[in-house]
Amino acid sequence: MNTLRLLLLVVHILGLSVLIGPFLFQVSRKAGFDTRLMLVGAATQLVSGVALVGVRQADDLEVNNAKIAVKLVVALLAFVSVVLAARKQRAADAGAADAKAPLPFFHSAGAFAIANVLVAVLWT
Repeated sequence: MNTLRLLLLVVHILGLSVLIGPFLFQVSRKAGFDTRLMLVGAATQLVSGVALVGVRQADDLEVNNAKIAVKLVVALLAFVSVVLAARKQRAADAGAADAKAPLPFFHSAGAFAIANVLVAVLWT
């Protein structure tokens, strides 16, 4: 079970890098965001995070439920922000919306992802 937990942890960290990496790469843009990788990273973070908690509980390891609840809410906010940014970007690409329409959703997705890292590391 420990091997599965470690494998899920690696997948979780890779999901984090796929979410935050493209955000940091594109953060100075004002329009034309590519959110495909961020969407994959956010989904990976959610699924692997829930699986990590399940494996820890199945192994009778300690789980800080308050911390996990906060992380889940922040991860859901990041995921929803990425989905909204992707929808707004598609609309902007089709000419149906302003080119800057995805900007607040894109930035909030990155901010939520970074906030989740801070919660994970600083909440002891």
